[in-house]
Amino acid sequence: MVNGCADLFHLDIMDGVFVPNISYGFPVVEAIASKAALPLDAHLMIVSPEKYVERFARAGASMISFHAEATEDPERVLELIRSFGVKAGLAFNPDYPLEKVYPYLKSCDFVLVMSVFAGFGGQKFIPDTWERLASLKEEIIRQDAGCLVEVDGGVSPDNAARLAAAGADILVAGSAVFRAPDPAAVVAQMKNA
Repeated sequence: MVNGCADLFHLDIMDGVFVPNISYGFPVVEAIASKAALPLDAHLMIVSPEKYVERFARAGASMISFHAEATEDPERVLELIRSFGVKAGLAFNPDYPLEKVYPYLKSCDFVLVMSVFAGFGGQKFIPDTWERLASLKEEIIRQDAGCLVEVDGGVSPDNAARLAAAGADILVAGSAVFRAPDPAAVVAQMKNA
């Protein structure tokens, strides 16, 4: 932990097509990368992520995840991300069949489990995530895949310890941190849970 801070910055990149919301693109990521002392985790919630991987890697992302639902060939996109020296992650929404992720686990540096539907902050944590997280972790161990598990959506001090105990290695917290009077205290509370 750096000065009560998080270990990385998670950037939600939305195109208004894959999800019904728009965020920011390359210039903003480049500006953040030029000032950030922490790694950037670019979560691509966009169609055809393979078209933009190189630009996000060059913009400064250390980690890039994309949605399995957004491409016909996840393996190729994972390989492309890694070809730029960036950690590759496969994300998926709560209604995406978990078994469809299993063939790609050994090609992932991390897997991003969405515990809300991608696109909007402030959503409530979906309870089915607990079972999906346990099943995913079991499969990672069974395959000896070695990838990390990241959880995004509805993460807060109330569930951080249970998520970590269930196998989450990286917790993405947006609203719980940025809507708090003391964001650094919330981050510290979740890291020490």
